[in-house]
Amino acid sequence: MTRLRESYVGLVVALGLASGSAFASDHGHGHDAHGHEAAAPACTGFGPQTPRDIDSAKGANTRTFALAADYKQMNLCNIHMHENAEHKAKDYSIYAGDGHEGYGSGYKCNISKSLSKAELAPLAKPACKSAHGDLQPGDTIEVHWVHSSADVKPGKTLGACLSDKNKNPDLRVEAQVFVLVNDKNALNFNDLGYGGNMVNGFHQAKSIPGNTGKPVLFAGSTTGPSYSDSTCSPLQVTWSVRPMCAKLDINSVAKWCESNEFEEDHAHGVRKLVTEPALLSEIK
Repeated sequence: MTRLRESYVGLVVALGLASGSAFASDHGHGHDAHGHEAAAPACTGFGPQTPRDIDSAKGANTRTFALAADYKQMNLCNIHMHENAEHKAKDYSIYAGDGHEGYGSGYKCNISKSLSKAELAPLAKPACKSAHGDLQPGDTIEVHWVHSSADVKPGKTLGACLSDKNKNPDLRVEAQVFVLVNDKNALNFNDLGYGGNMVNGFHQAKSIPGNTGKPVLFAGSTTGPSYSDSTCSPLQVTWSVRPMCAKLDINSVAKWCESNEFEEDHAHGVRKLVTEPALLSEIK
């Protein structure tokens, strides 16, 4: 998820949790049969981690927590995006590379290889530009709609998901992977945003894609390049990840980056795929 270290550290402190490195050091090291110091298992004691290959249900992490309610019964508290997909699925399985600091890694939509010249037409000005570059037609992004059981309203970073009355809320992320196209007939990001929308007393996105396959539901954690197989996230998050890519008009994304309630102006880096079974929950 986004603005990663700064928002997550604030949330961890608010929840009274230690940092990832502190958690790891609490467990120390053991010794093998020959008396030599043995490396501690990765992220010993942490709950299930994210992102993952959602086509694989395997997981051996035994730390469980109750999954959050349906997102329609929770408050939308943040929307942000990552450059390339953090998760992996059949429809987004093109490896982007090892990258650096979370950029240039992750996975791309398979349909990005078969876009038309019109869909790939360059933009008149950069979209969502940051120190790590900008977004281009043909790029893949993963969008996260973060929801909280706390009585909160949408805002900047994960801090918006907390309140003074509830510093340990259930968290749920609805995720969708998109390929960006220069086509105003494609999905419009404004239609997927917030804009003050309320439904049955809850803050809600105007729309979240419902035709990109049945979402894969599982227990996991927060994400982002600050975390790895050796530095794990201590937070518990219910994930709902859609398995198919959708085309999204890059012009609408560029406009959203210029002004939105979440002060988001670029796509964030990704955490590398978690594959160690001991770090994953079983998808049931």
